[in-house]
Amino acid sequence: MPDLHTRMTALSTDVTAAVIARCRAEVPFYRDLPRPVLEGEVARSVAAVHALLVRTLRDGGEVRPGDLTRLIEWSARRAEERVPLEAVTAAYLVGAQEWWRALTAAAEPGELAEAGASLLACLHSAMPAVVLAHQQAQEDLRSEDKRVRRALLTALLDGRPYEALAEVARIAVAGEYEAVAFAFESDPPTRLVQSSLDAYTGVPVLMDLVAGIALLPGRPDLAELSTTLARDVGESPLAAAAPAPGPAAVPAAAAEAGRVLDLVRRLGRPPGVYRLNDVLLEYQLARPGDALVRLAAKLDPLEEHPYLLETLRVFVDHGHNRRKTALALSIHRNTLDYRLQRVCALTGLDLAVPAEARLLQAALTARDLR
Repeated sequence: MPDLHTRMTALSTDVTAAVIARCRAEVPFYRDLPRPVLEGEVARSVAAVHALLVRTLRDGGEVRPGDLTRLIEWSARRAEERVPLEAVTAAYLVGAQEWWRALTAAAEPGELAEAGASLLACLHSAMPAVVLAHQQAQEDLRSEDKRVRRALLTALLDGRPYEALAEVARIAVAGEYEAVAFAFESDPPTRLVQSSLDAYTGVPVLMDLVAGIALLPGRPDLAELSTTLARDVGESPLAAAAPAPGPAAVPAAAAEAGRVLDLVRRLGRPPGVYRLNDVLLEYQLARPGDALVRLAAKLDPLEEHPYLLETLRVFVDHGHNRRKTALALSIHRNTLDYRLQRVCALTGLDLAVPAEARLLQAALTARDLR
């Protein structure tokens, strides 16, 4: 009777076909591959691994360095072809099962123990090397992807040609975007922020966490996005957004978002997403010049009375509602009225006169922006 490894060599075609059929039926990645690819390149890889197993069976379970090198090369190539690691390991395990099924049919009872030990020894040597090679290749790909995406984002922000970079990055640049400038109080890992944005939009998002800018395709729900980031990252961002109707408008939109973010940070606004329309008055007041200085100076008489300045700020923040202001400050209504009268007397501006009340409110904003 021929040796077991000779009998297993004769079964190569049947085992390969069984592995391909099961991968197609059980592993989603292979299920989606065209039949010519499965029956061509994938089948050749399976047959090559079958041949390696035959050699280890002949040699007593020892995987030669050259064979291991080939396995590592194949795994790196699969990673470069964007084959998921879970699909690769699933295929190896399916292959091991079909190999063992064929072994049990072809082997004599006295040969099974040694054949089983040979299979396990092969898996023990091969699987860690395959996984490590695949992971390293994937990491190299991710690093290159990040570099290309950063270059693509920079080109869009600078208004330079981007088409070649978009092709390399495999990202379709078209339609409208939301330019979002953001800041986190802590320093969350880039991976978390990127993963959250990618999952929310369903596509790879062009983002630079160091520069604090991201381009989100379409018109996303920014309030929902803020909630999503808070859940995924553990912190709500302070962010500003501006629409870009197309790639050519990205530089202006990003610049606007950056200016609005800088403004709301200076104003001490709470976390959330802001647009220019949310801070139009403050944005205009923030323009440098003598008017801003003079407007802020309207409150100089309150410098020596910080409690009066605080009272005015709380009064304005509560929409000139005296009851809410008194509750927020934990003071009696009569005390509040006295303080507001002192504010009017010291500044020369009457809160009962709408135009002068607006001037005092604007002076508070100008003071924050000094």
